[in-house]
Amino acid sequence: MTQTEPTLAAPLRPSTVDFGAILAAHAEREARTLALRPGNKDRLFDGLMAAGITHVTVTFDGAGDSGQIESIGAWAGETAVDFPATEIPYAALTWDDPEVEMRQLSLEDVVEQLAYDFLSDTHGGWENNDGAWGEFCFDAAARCIHLEFNERFTSSELYTHDF
Repeated sequence: MTQTEPTLAAPLRPSTVDFGAILAAHAEREARTLALRPGNKDRLFDGLMAAGITHVTVTFDGAGDSGQIESIGAWAGETAVDFPATEIPYAALTWDDPEVEMRQLSLEDVVEQLAYDFLSDTHGGWENNDGAWGEFCFDAAARCIHLEFNERFTSSELYTHDF
């Protein structure tokens, strides 16, 4: 009889990473980020109304790990208008600083940032695999944001036949 050596590697040492603490920190940061959103929306809607913009449309499209905003249009009633050069305060958190940072962004940049934020919140990974497309409408008068989201997917159906 011959003795053979085991072929399995020794088990790994137990992890010293506190995943509970990591998840708790992520949840706390997410809550802080969400708490900034109403103020950012209010400042945006105030800025749009002051500029005479009644609504803004944002179209997006993506698939296969790529996704982007395709267009951002500003409207005064039924007339397309240019965004003014106006900048407004936008509250944000950065990864390396726990304090809220107030940035001065153009109205169009705030619209774009909020659109990406809402896509991430409601349909994280919208750009992956078959992807998705859609449109936001930022209604300044009603002070609301409407999202129409279209998800692409591959379907397969099985048919069996006996003859």
